Amino acid sequence: MIERKIPSTGEILPVIGLGSWLQFDVGPSSIEREALKEVLKKMAELGGRLIDSSPMYGKSEEVIGALTTELGIAGKFFYATKVWTNGEKPGIEQMEDSMRKMRRSTMDLMQVHNLVDYQTHLRTLNKWKSEGKVRYTGVTHYTSSSHEKLESIIRSEKIDFVQFNYSIREINAERNLLPAAMDRGVAVIINVPFDQNSLFKIVKGKSLPEWTADYDIKSWGQFFLKYIISHPAVTCVIPGTSAPEHLIDNMGAGFGTLPDEKGRMKMVSYIEKL
Repeated sequence: MIERKIPSTGEILPVIGLGSWLQFDVGPSSIEREALKEVLKKMAELGGRLIDSSPMYGKSEEVIGALTTELGIAGKFFYATKVWTNGEKPGIEQMEDSMRKMRRSTMDLMQVHNLVDYQTHLRTLNKWKSEGKVRYTGVTHYTSSSHEKLESIIRSEKIDFVQFNYSIREINAERNLLPAAMDRGVAVIINVPFDQNSLFKIVKGKSLPEWTADYDIKSWGQFFLKYIISHPAVTCVIPGTSAPEHLIDNMGAGFGTLPDEKGRMKMVSYIEKL
């Protein structure tokens, strides 16, 4: 799989990861969790590493910790979760709870979810990073209206990652936020890559244009993901799924040729005409 460097350290991450909102918020029954086990196994086999979660996502953290341990593949992943509360003490308690649920003695990446009390939590995280409790720090949001604030934070705070929304139809991040991340040496995780699945509604029943074969694109999902990861500022994109076949398809976007700038413009133009 294509890989990108985390700018602050040079550590390598594969470009396709996995989100867990909704999909991993399941109960303890083996039936509910069987497909998720297959998703995690296939992800590891295909070279994906980054799994993103949050205490906001119900049982997701607990399920990820339990299944990766049960499968004996816990060491194959890069674990990212978030803090989503106000206040220093509640933040510390929540982050420690997340680490227990995900069964991590050290969290790879801890992010401030939707910028909630981010200044307080970043102080804690900087301390934790110096102590080795977390390896990387970051901030997140999922709306384009937050991009200006995110840009301000990455220009003023010392963080390793920023996570936000970006898709072929929602390109606001291309104006300032993505260039700012490159300028400041901040790794980028992309959420909402399929624009809340609205992109698939646009292309429903339509065949891929022949020229997409030039970029080793075999599905519309790969079309949308390859547009995202072809931006040089993007480190990893995290489409969520509980279906093994969708996981395999998503991972496929991380292989082969990526579109150049001319190809990216062609992709945008094609979608705009549908």
